[in-house]
Amino acid sequence: MSNTYQIYLISDSTGETLDRIFLALKAQFLNIEYKVHSYSFTRTENQILKILEDAKKNENSIILYTIVDNNLAKYLANASEDKNIPCFGVLGNLILNFSKILNQKATHEPSGQHILNEEYYDRIEAIQFTMNHDDGNLINEVNKSDIILVGVSRTSKTPTSIYLANKGFKTSNIPLVNENSLPESLKKNPQMTCVVGLSTEPERLADLRKNRMNSLKETENIQYTDLETIKREVLEAKKTFQKYKWPLIDVTRKSVEETAASIIKIHEIYLNNVK
Repeated sequence: MSNTYQIYLISDSTGETLDRIFLALKAQFLNIEYKVHSYSFTRTENQILKILEDAKKNENSIILYTIVDNNLAKYLANASEDKNIPCFGVLGNLILNFSKILNQKATHEPSGQHILNEEYYDRIEAIQFTMNHDDGNLINEVNKSDIILVGVSRTSKTPTSIYLANKGFKTSNIPLVNENSLPESLKKNPQMTCVVGLSTEPERLADLRKNRMNSLKETENIQYTDLETIKREVLEAKKTFQKYKWPLIDVTRKSVEETAASIIKIHEIYLNNVK
């Protein structure tokens, strides 16, 4: 008997939400073998029947689904039960409970999260702003930023900025060579917006810079990768953050997602303090 689990992910939309939920779910269990079968835009009983026929042929089939149409979701649940296939609705109870708390009915609209609403356009605007203000560009417009990231070279400023932009935050990032690389407007008013300093361990930074230089086939800029020079850079950057009372995040062992989550928390605190 096979120990490989056949995971059927059934969605009435793109399936992105379900993919992420399953990624989080499988991370909680070690040493499992599985094969994923993804079905997006599943909106008819006939589609469901075909999927279940395939699932029934396999051993250890499990169904996870995000279907917001109540009737179709019930059909899937009942048909799966008839075929003795474990079946779990990911959003069902959550939507129902939110409906009760908010005292309003859910729309049950497939792809509802992708409707082009004001939030969507704000996010697109944030992405455009962030791309235009990457790596110290348009530095005179930093006052228009929701968040400003400051740090020495290779401290994940750009990927973190882009991640924040996808969350709707207009983000500028400024490479910190020395204090003179900061715009005068920011030095005069260091709390004009939410500013966060990014740092990392010098040894890690040296490795990142060496990899960067190797990829560019660059050999002349020795100081850029010199460990003692980097140690001084990191120390001076920390002194700058302390001088202007900017919170500091050490990104050495953090993913971009983790760093961004910390920045969003800092931004919330900043907004509460300026009210």
